[in-house]
Amino acid sequence: MGSAALPAITANEEALIKGFDFLETALLIDPKNSCSSSRQWVALVVGHELAHQWFGNLVTMEWWTHLWLNEGFASWIEYLCVDHCFPEYDIWTQFVSADYTRALDLDALDSSHPIEVNVGHPSEVDEIFDAISYSKGASVIRMLHNYIGDEDFRKGMNAYLVKFQNKNAATEDLWECLEQASGKPIAAVMSSWTKQMGFPIIVVDQEQQGEDRIVKLSQKKFCASGPQSETGEGECLNWMVPVSICSSEDPTCSKLKVLLDRPETTITVSGVGPDQWIKVNPGTVGFYRIQYSSSMLENLLPGIRDLSLQPVDRLGLQNDLFSLARAGMISTVEVLKLMEAFVNEPNYTVWSDLSCNLGVLSCLLSHTDFHEEIQVFIRDLFSPIGLKLGWDCKPGEGHLDALLRSLVLGKLGKAGHKATLEEARRRFKDHVEGKLVLPADLRSPVYLTVLKHGDSATLETMLKLHKQADMQEEKNRIERVLGAISAPDLIQKVLTFALSEDVRPQDTVSVIGGVAGSSKQGRKAAWKFVKDNWEELYNRYQGGFLISRLIKLTVDGFAIDKMATEVKSFFEAHPAPSAERTVEQCCENILLNAAWLKRDADHIQQYLLQRKPAPSEQEPRATALL
Repeated sequence: MGSAALPAITANEEALIKGFDFLETALLIDPKNSCSSSRQWVALVVGHELAHQWFGNLVTMEWWTHLWLNEGFASWIEYLCVDHCFPEYDIWTQFVSADYTRALDLDALDSSHPIEVNVGHPSEVDEIFDAISYSKGASVIRMLHNYIGDEDFRKGMNAYLVKFQNKNAATEDLWECLEQASGKPIAAVMSSWTKQMGFPIIVVDQEQQGEDRIVKLSQKKFCASGPQSETGEGECLNWMVPVSICSSEDPTCSKLKVLLDRPETTITVSGVGPDQWIKVNPGTVGFYRIQYSSSMLENLLPGIRDLSLQPVDRLGLQNDLFSLARAGMISTVEVLKLMEAFVNEPNYTVWSDLSCNLGVLSCLLSHTDFHEEIQVFIRDLFSPIGLKLGWDCKPGEGHLDALLRSLVLGKLGKAGHKATLEEARRRFKDHVEGKLVLPADLRSPVYLTVLKHGDSATLETMLKLHKQADMQEEKNRIERVLGAISAPDLIQKVLTFALSEDVRPQDTVSVIGGVAGSSKQGRKAAWKFVKDNWEELYNRYQGGFLISRLIKLTVDGFAIDKMATEVKSFFEAHPAPSAERTVEQCCENILLNAAWLKRDADHIQQYLLQRKPAPSEQEPRATALL
């Protein structure tokens, strides 16, 4: 089977029966100059496209309503393939941060849609190539695989592929095959996940009775706008929820599994003493959020500090609390306090998720006059792990160490950590002068750091490196960080560069998005640039996923009510049919951000100003990063 690397692909995906067309950066690897994240990306993309030979080509969805049978399965199998070929990637933990939480965030919006969605117009097809069809689809399959068990799942999938080879299939056909293989009520359980929009939050409380733990579970629809927004319809929704529970005795093994098929229930977990904690959803497999009682959450904190909780569960616990804070169900200060418990965290993916959520919070607080205080918090939190990692790889380090070093140095540099900035400038100078070429894994954090705190000469040097680069990976690496530049006139220069012939059309979106995501002034400038150049941009990207991505990257970070009105009005006057749902979701996110800021800004400011970092978190110690 042949594969071809092309400089540009305009369709959402190109998977052919007799071969594949890939973007260069999704197929080609340079052993000396490709970074670890690029190697991993290529492995995932190749796995995804190969999966389409079975899910899409051998068996084809009956109608667009069942798109997830193609994309959800390909998105799940790409991780299955990479886990088999590269177990050192710990890719299933990365799945939770990259796909699972992304799907939860989108599906919590009022403007989301079910996995199985009616499609009646061609423009609606492009709209459903989103995180619901891909990431929620994959997450629900992962939950289903866990519920059925590997042996019965394989048996059912084999029957499905044999029965419908060279035919069309619907979701119900899949359920029938899996039901026959497992003997479990698959259609009844899974229809609540594919036909209903959204997902539940499981509220958990407990009491001790001798050596048993009595656990009360209740479910209700989780809304990003908080419980006060729930309608009568939302309150009536019910999911068939596979729930598992582990304890501190063995956090990797479930002590009990139940199917929560009603609004609430009470169960007994035997053999759990008063000094043990329990954790719902071990492995973070179930597609739902969890809200623990205050005492249960307090009992879980030692599991974060002493690392007895699995990395994926440390990640899931933090991510759940962050989403609860955004929805107004708890204070953001509670999340900041929890984040400080991760100061000794060693796992890359846990840090990646923390970094992502702190990025969201930093973006939110860029609308305040105390934005610098969250940068201090970031420097304090990331300095110890930066100190431990240093700048250069050590003997015995592997793939995840390289990813972690790149992440941490980039986060510290962007946050203005003095020692990191000085070292980044020194290494960048040596790189430009040809004295010592930067390793591929250090280029993104170094480029980002020097640009964030750079001037016109820095930008000119970076543009020169872009022009000289013969690897598309290097060009893309530079394009993604150009937006970090701070001066208003240089921001405009970057935006103009985005539409120049030096940038491939499909990469323009990343440059504009990088500007919008870098700062408050960058966001304003990018939005104005998109409006001023809308005709050209729309002509480039109409009818594909890139127009939706451009809109989301440009406006999603606003946190002022009137901006939602402005965005809505602009797209009413300049329709983008394939991005209508994206516009609606962006407007909803802007209003959510504005409400979050109004609700929590004063409390966040007070906490950040009053907190006293531990001595190990103070900046002077981090000079050893040099």
